[in-house]
Amino acid sequence: MQIHTYSRHKTIFFSFLLLSFSFNLVGQESHSIHQNHTFRHYDRYVYQANERFHTSVKPFQLRQVDSIVDIDSMYRIKVNRKIWDIAFNRSLILFNKNDFAFTIDPLMNFEYGKDKGSAYEKNSWINTRGILINASIGKKFSVSSSFYENQASFNDYRYDRIVENGRSVIPGQGIGKAYGDSAVTTKDYAYAEAYVSYSPNQYFNLQFGHGKNFFGDGYRSLLLSDNSFNYPFFKITTDVWNIKYVNLWAQFQDLSTNYSYGTAHDKKWGSFHYLDWSVTKWLNIAFFEAIIWANADSTGYRGFDINYANPVIFTRPVEFSVGSPDNALMGLNGKITLLKNHILYGQFMIDELKWSEFKSGNGWWGNKWGLQAGYKTFDLFKIKHLDIQTEFNYVRPYTYSHIKTTSNYGHYNQALAHSLGSNFWESVSFIKYNYKRLFFEGRYSYALHGSDINGLNYGNDIWEPYTSHEKEYDNYIGQFEEVKLQYFNLMLAYLVNPSTNLNVYVNYTNRSETSANINNKQSLITFGLRTSLSNFYYDF
Repeated sequence: MQIHTYSRHKTIFFSFLLLSFSFNLVGQESHSIHQNHTFRHYDRYVYQANERFHTSVKPFQLRQVDSIVDIDSMYRIKVNRKIWDIAFNRSLILFNKNDFAFTIDPLMNFEYGKDKGSAYEKNSWINTRGILINASIGKKFSVSSSFYENQASFNDYRYDRIVENGRSVIPGQGIGKAYGDSAVTTKDYAYAEAYVSYSPNQYFNLQFGHGKNFFGDGYRSLLLSDNSFNYPFFKITTDVWNIKYVNLWAQFQDLSTNYSYGTAHDKKWGSFHYLDWSVTKWLNIAFFEAIIWANADSTGYRGFDINYANPVIFTRPVEFSVGSPDNALMGLNGKITLLKNHILYGQFMIDELKWSEFKSGNGWWGNKWGLQAGYKTFDLFKIKHLDIQTEFNYVRPYTYSHIKTTSNYGHYNQALAHSLGSNFWESVSFIKYNYKRLFFEGRYSYALHGSDINGLNYGNDIWEPYTSHEKEYDNYIGQFEEVKLQYFNLMLAYLVNPSTNLNVYVNYTNRSETSANINNKQSLITFGLRTSLSNFYYDF
């Protein structure tokens, strides 16, 4: 939901009414943990084989992580005065009495940088202010809300992606409008996150909120990722025996109709089932299915389709039985843990597949599927907190697209799975090390993808209807124009306060994008102070 100037005061007021969560609350059984790839201090513990933890369902529930490791005390430092405790260990405002507790924290991202290797040759900056208000009532009920107000000047490669997204969509953060004198690259935008969570017992958790969800063990997910903007959702999570079962219903928005300011965007709905089974202490297998349908079609207004409300039925037969034009996807997720902390993981996603055409290997356009394979380990060479991860992703042309944009696998002009859409393969690797509160991260990715230009649909843009595909057979990764994308990043950060992941950082990025008609090379240095609670992906 884009928050315009005239409604921001109402949004702030609503954020204050919806109290939220924090890591250092007492009685926080129903809370979820914010996801951030860099400062996930607890990953090494939940991924140990003897825990049988369902690591592919994110965000994690705090009570389940706390049963393995006390994340509140992981980076706590001893101080003699309350003011230093607030600065380095805990929330700004904390109240805890009987069965009621709440915290209030400021949120921020003050970043300054310059791109030295492109046509921009200008300074870039981000100015984010926000608030996080957290509360829990007893051990069963909690609520969470945060609000961010942003102005940013993207005088670098990130602005190119904003243009590609259309409608001035900031990656993962909603629509930006012109701000100040530099109206072209400088944007003003705001976004909010919130949820209400209730755990009646140890088996069930119910959440109603506005945010993101993620299925998978990788850096990317080909099933459902946190790449796109926030969306309203209702989620039921069931934990029984060695099984975690997630029912997720969500409403997404389609911006491609180019409605004028103040007019509601087209809506679409999603129903997701995800069943993760811990077969043994070292093997997890998960089954995934999703249905995306338009809020209205040629038959008129549909709204939420009651046929997809059943939390235990397989939705693909239902979708077929009602004769609908809906978009159905299915997939698998797997994880093997070896020698305690060596993890092999992967995904296989099917959007559409015809076995006879698949066997023939003739590149039929309708064989739309994706594959992920990855490896991660912790404490490499027995060096504590030295971690590596490497991952390969492969997605066929036309995958995630559909007859209309109102039923494709996208939201707010961004893909619900991988940021590159489809028609690509990618290799991405990380090395991470932290000593106490000092964090280092190195990242390198190489991707090859095809392009869609001049109105020709070769399977990269998931907003193009698949009925406009250019050829029936001989479709392959990188077709029409092969584009090579390299991304190298080094980050050094000091964690100031773990309660909100407040950190001071310096970041170096080198990026190149080349093809027969493209030669973009950029080198960006940024530094700043930020609260790192969410994942925003700029490695595109």
